[in-house]
Amino acid sequence: MQELVELLAKSLVDQTEAVRVDKTETANSILLEITVAPDEIGKIIGRQGRIIKAIRTLVRSCAPPDKKVAVELAEE
Repeated sequence: MQELVELLAKSLVDQTEAVRVDKTETANSILLEITVAPDEIGKIIGRQGRIIKAIRTLVRSCAPPDKKVAVELAEE
């Protein structure tokens, strides 16, 4: 999942070297935090949040059934 999110984020932004996806896993949840350059965060969010919602939907469909998955954004 982490690689999928990183691939999607890198395909959306111009500064691919600034993209980083950190994974934090607990017993029943997984948090994937996307870090991009501050001027490109809008490219990840999309109009009215459509792109980030689509990324979250894809990640949830790949997630194990016993874990809750969250995808968050962070500025560099």
